[in-house]
Amino acid sequence: MQTKIFKISADTPDVLAIHECASIIKEGGLVAFPTETVYGLGASATDENAAKKIYAAKGRPSDNPLIIHVASPDDASIYAYTNELYEKLAKAFMPGPLTVILKKKDIVPFEVTGGLDTVAVRCPAHSIALSLIEAAGVAIAAPSANLSGSPSPTRGSHVISDLDGIIDAIIDGGECEIGLESTIVKIEDNKLILLRPGAITADALRCVCENVEISSAVTEALAENEKPISPGMKYRHYAPAVPLILLEGENDTVMKFLHNAQNAERCAILCYHEELYKLRAERIIDIGSESDLQAQAQRLFAALRRVDELDCDVVYAHLPPKDGIGLALYNRLIRAAAHTVIHVNSSNIKHH
Repeated sequence: MQTKIFKISADTPDVLAIHECASIIKEGGLVAFPTETVYGLGASATDENAAKKIYAAKGRPSDNPLIIHVASPDDASIYAYTNELYEKLAKAFMPGPLTVILKKKDIVPFEVTGGLDTVAVRCPAHSIALSLIEAAGVAIAAPSANLSGSPSPTRGSHVISDLDGIIDAIIDGGECEIGLESTIVKIEDNKLILLRPGAITADALRCVCENVEISSAVTEALAENEKPISPGMKYRHYAPAVPLILLEGENDTVMKFLHNAQNAERCAILCYHEELYKLRAERIIDIGSESDLQAQAQRLFAALRRVDELDCDVVYAHLPPKDGIGLALYNRLIRAAAHTVIHVNSSNIKHH
């Protein structure tokens, strides 16, 4: 397949290119497009065959639900049964990096929802994404625009690398602002279940709804026979080709571990900016300042993709904190590492 690639500025979206891509969506094709979080791989949210094409293009398991993207928070009511709490969330956080799971209407086929009677809905805060949805005249179902399991794409070049020749069109709109996928919540009675953390934190959600419960799936592995009720819950995600190991411990002890690792192994290291001068400048990736979790979030997926360009057998990274946006970083990294964490102390430094 010949993939059309459109380079578009978010400041002045190219109307003709947007309409050409919207026509592809209307005709059942696939278009990758930028959002404020990561790039999405879009198809009509009401077309079951188009949804099947998304799963096939990504190599994505069909029980992993898709998010549908709407042009306005009010449009959610076309595709799902909204309620008062949804309206409050929409007023506070939309357009923006929040996805809400609601009971679906019949217009949304089960192929989009992974067989569930619920649908995940969000309104992106990105001019290109909104222009595309408006021009298509239909909600756009879109998971991240990458091959399943690999790090989500935060630049057009990442999408081109994964999907050129596989899908109809790619809109390259530059780098994504946030760099991690949206926060996902499910409304249950009068409380929120946080299923996937993102830039909208649990504390921010509690400003709208006092009762926010964090699902165990955010930090723990899903049971083998447990069905995922939101994207990204079940499968190993975001992973580079080599094993990722997360390190927990005092900074000095972790640094000693990394020094030993550099001498003993062909390892890559995702390190804090402040640590650059402490390590040998070999297969080192600067993830940002230790105190700047937002910068780390924005760089994470690009850093994990960079690992695959290095000649290494393993990659080490710090285990992030679990507060604020740190919980989102923790969630992505623990999945990329398949829950492999070393608690670094003096005994396992010596034997490394």
